[in-house]
Amino acid sequence: MSAAEKAAVKPAVPFLKWAEDGSPYLAGSKCGKCGEVYVGTRTVCGKCTARDAMKPVMLANTGRLYNYTVVHRNFPGVPVPFISVIVDLDGGGTVKGNLLDVEPDPAKIKFDMPVKVVFRDAGRKDKEGNSYLAYFFVPANNA
Repeated sequence: MSAAEKAAVKPAVPFLKWAEDGSPYLAGSKCGKCGEVYVGTRTVCGKCTARDAMKPVMLANTGRLYNYTVVHRNFPGVPVPFISVIVDLDGGGTVKGNLLDVEPDPAKIKFDMPVKVVFRDAGRKDKEGNSYLAYFFVPANNA
């Protein structure tokens, strides 16, 4: 993604960043003492309570489905059903998002299934007409 495109598109969450080559990624923090990995920026480790030992890391684009729910009722204007998931990323970090490219039928969704992070337009614009880039998950064999 070019600098001009990045300026016109906002990240939907603060832990969605752009690499030097313009590709989006999820950012996290890794503890220099115990190695625990978290999504987003942290100054204190929740596992070992180390202070000022957290270093920024690029999180993996792959992981495994930890849990999910098929949402049938939501805010007005949000299409349903959709699949809300919690994913354990490879290498550490746990993140919530939506699973795409899978029928919202529990028989079609498997716990521990491999998934891949994909970045797509969030489908919404702010008052100034700026788009938002969001992350989603798809089955690893669909990516």
